[in-house]
Amino acid sequence: MSATQRKPDRSLILILGVIAALVIVALAVVFTRGEPAPLDPGTPAGVVQLYSAAVLAGDEQTAAGYLIAGRLDTCDKVDPGPLDGIRLSLASTTVRENSAAVTVSIVTSTDNGPFGASEYENEDVFDLVRVDGRWRIDGAPWQLSICPNPTATS
Repeated sequence: MSATQRKPDRSLILILGVIAALVIVALAVVFTRGEPAPLDPGTPAGVVQLYSAAVLAGDEQTAAGYLIAGRLDTCDKVDPGPLDGIRLSLASTTVRENSAAVTVSIVTSTDNGPFGASEYENEDVFDLVRVDGRWRIDGAPWQLSICPNPTATS
């Protein structure tokens, strides 16, 4: 065998194989993620997750079931606009004996920014109280507030 004819370097082939395998695994994870895992509905974060999912799906009747009694009787509706561009992430939960605060990150996406799609992110808090041993929402971020019977005058 002459010096000009070499065998391929096995370590280079091995490194390229490992990189290709990692890329394939990463793509599989990204494309098979699906929905977030449901949280325990007996926890403040679980109640917020169920309420938010109902609001984003347009199911105000189900969402109202997670509010404290009388909350809808005294609410002032703030129109959040379209809800299809909203994503939520759990930031933190503070639980006390009979109250809790669940902080969420709210990302609002639109397709009509001056340079194409745009996003706005802010953190807000859901206030919860324990009523008869169950967590109920006493206050929600304005984007996710429901008020089918507003008391505000136009």
